[in-house]
Parts: sequence; C-alpha cells; structure tokens
Amino acid sequence: MKWLLAILTVLLLMTQFRLWVGEGSFAEVTRLERQLNEQQQKNAALERENRLLLREVRSLKEGTDGVEAKARYDLGLIKEGETLFIFLDPKKQSSRGDKERQKE
Repeated sequence: MKWLLAILTVLLLMTQFRLWVGEGSFAEVTRLERQLNEQQQKNAALERENRLLLREVRSLKEGTDGVEAKARYDLGLIKEGETLFIFLDPKKQSSRGDKERQKE
C-alpha cells in the first residue's frame, strides 16, 4: 500500500511540475498570449501602412494629379508661371543663430 501511495504521489508531483513549470505551463501560456497580442498589434499597424501605400500607388497610377502632388511635396515642383514663397520661422532662425554663436 505504501508503494502505491508513493507512486501516486510521484505522478501527482510530475503532473503539477508540468502544469506550473514545464512545457505548456501557465507561465508559458501567458508569455505566448502576450507575444501574440504584440504581434497582432504590429500586424494591424503594418496593414494600415499597406493600405496607405496601396492608396498612394493607385493614385499615382490613375492620373497625373497624384504624380503632381507627390512631386510638389517630395521634390518641390513649381509649375511655369507659379511663384514660390518660403516662409521662415523666426523662432527657428533665432535658435540656429544661438547655436552657431555657442560653437564659436
């Protein structure tokens, strides 16, 4: 009878060990769920970015308006007859001057 009790105790301890520490344990399941949530958030962000890029590609393929807007924004395109005005921020200019004076 003592042997049977000892064997059952060892089996109980082995199952408890796997439940708390081993493969498939509560800690591992919690860690995997956290990783899954993080990956789902990354995937959602990438899907949003892909939709934006797809919209931009469609705009560039469909007509010249998208190409023109892209060129104006990225390359500073100016049409013939247009006048370019550049407005400088006085706050940024004064901070640049302060930095240059500090270097000297």
